[in-house]
Amino acid sequence: MRLTREQVPTEQTWNLDDLFASQEEWESKLRELQELLPAATRYKGELNNADKLLACLEAEDALAVQLIQLHTYASLRLSEDGTNPANQSRSAQVGDIASQIQSSLSFIRSEILDLPDGSLERFLDEEPGLLPFRKKLLDLYAAKPYRLSAETEAALAALGEVFSAPYLIYNRSKLSDMRFDSVADSAGVMKPVSFALFESDYEMSSDYQLRHAAYESFTKTLQAYQHTFAATYATEVKKQSVLSRLRGYESVTHMLLDTQKVSLEMYHNILDIIGTELAPHMRRYARLKARVLGLEKLAFCDLKVPLDPEFSPKVTTQEAGQTILAALEIMGEEYTAIMKQALDNRWIDYVDNVGKSTGAFCSSPYGAHSFILITWADNMRSAFTLAHELGHAGHFMLAGKYQRYANYRPSLYFIEAPSTLNELLLAQHIREQSDDTRLKRWVNLQLLNTYYHNFVTHLLEGQLQRKVYEAAEADLPITAKQLSEWKGQVLSDFWGDAVELDEGASLTWMRQPHYYMGLYPYTYAAGLTASTAMAGQIRQEGEAAVQRWLEVLKAGGSLSPLELMKMAGVDMSQPDPIREAVRYVGQLVDELEQVF
Repeated sequence: MRLTREQVPTEQTWNLDDLFASQEEWESKLRELQELLPAATRYKGELNNADKLLACLEAEDALAVQLIQLHTYASLRLSEDGTNPANQSRSAQVGDIASQIQSSLSFIRSEILDLPDGSLERFLDEEPGLLPFRKKLLDLYAAKPYRLSAETEAALAALGEVFSAPYLIYNRSKLSDMRFDSVADSAGVMKPVSFALFESDYEMSSDYQLRHAAYESFTKTLQAYQHTFAATYATEVKKQSVLSRLRGYESVTHMLLDTQKVSLEMYHNILDIIGTELAPHMRRYARLKARVLGLEKLAFCDLKVPLDPEFSPKVTTQEAGQTILAALEIMGEEYTAIMKQALDNRWIDYVDNVGKSTGAFCSSPYGAHSFILITWADNMRSAFTLAHELGHAGHFMLAGKYQRYANYRPSLYFIEAPSTLNELLLAQHIREQSDDTRLKRWVNLQLLNTYYHNFVTHLLEGQLQRKVYEAAEADLPITAKQLSEWKGQVLSDFWGDAVELDEGASLTWMRQPHYYMGLYPYTYAAGLTASTAMAGQIRQEGEAAVQRWLEVLKAGGSLSPLELMKMAGVDMSQPDPIREAVRYVGQLVDELEQVF
């Protein structure tokens, strides 16, 4: 039986008291937030000079920082147990207030865009205090062709909670309502099945009986919810489609890439080059896996099974933490101090419990420390996932230290570079500690898991997403049948005849929340492409490359993603780094073919 939240060991959970010591304090700060609103709205109709504009933007930032902390607390409570009515209520409360605030402050965007030509540049020259807001203001002004009337913008902002409903419904169904049949392993021991247990443990189990039985149980429940999930996702897509047309964008894709500051060419380069050039390498890997495992045909649910299960000892959270710290020493004292605080001071939630969110994430509210959610599975894959999320924490803690809130978060296109670099540094460290051929082979397998996650799982999500938005532009219906057909085609195009694809494989569009986060899936591959290049530079240059990277992390969102990556020494406007990363994966497969 899975434990409830009340039953899990406290020391294995995050300490949200670091954000708010009690529910009463959270409610008090929520009331205080509403009282702060007039400090910003008092400037309505007066943003026609530099002084008033600066004062208004600073008041808006102060509101945003407090709101993000309140919202993060409610969101993390919901993530730790989505079945708890108090957590559901708290999330709804802060969501309603966030929509009200966004509607009340929508005048800021409208009035800035209504300024006469040249006014913004003059204000920036007159008032040095506006310098931290320069990028935000210029990015806003660049979106002027797509703005709507002030009244319409206010109405859309007021509907913020409604617009987030598809994601809420998806998560609520997935975490609170879905139930899976328990299954027996090869020893006849009954095992509970959940989203988290399947994706973090059973899917990677070397126990053939457990792996296949869990997959059947998992697929059976997905099938029961497919039409509800399809309608929910179709609503999300329709929302984005309608908004893009209202604003006058050429397409949904153009609108979503505009927020990322990414060109259409950069977007298609990631999806097309990796999708085409990586496929032959991964097919070789699938055939190698089938041969080594003694399988006539590799099933979809066999893709994550370890090739050397006997050399995958259990790893505790403490052991993983020490190894990660040693691997990241190269990043210097300031960075590793953040890692140590996270590991020692309960920034991390490791346990599995009923209602807990699946997967792993790092939430970093400005003005507070990061919080990491993971479901620990006692294996090295969990250690790599932890290193990944600690990469996000290190990034945002440094960005928060050196940047104002307005320049805190970079584009999604860059987000996954700091996290995946930590994984690559961990692998590099483990390999350097030993001349053991088997150990190096095992590390290569861990690296391939990282590339599989970002260059296959999330990349193929991105390819499906591209098909979905193309269909939306053509006003084609989005149904469960159609989504499964598209996903099946994407998988078939990539794997060819190297993997046996079944109905459960086609239902993987139901498994990831990233579809509700704009064009997020493909950015995993973009980030890993950049971090692959960066890891190579660190190997070759050492301290000089590390210092460049740390400066990039400290820059936060003060530069565009292309500028950030060029600052690190990686030019993502060209296909070369993408092809280099694909070639590196091919080399890993070559090495595995030789040693096996």
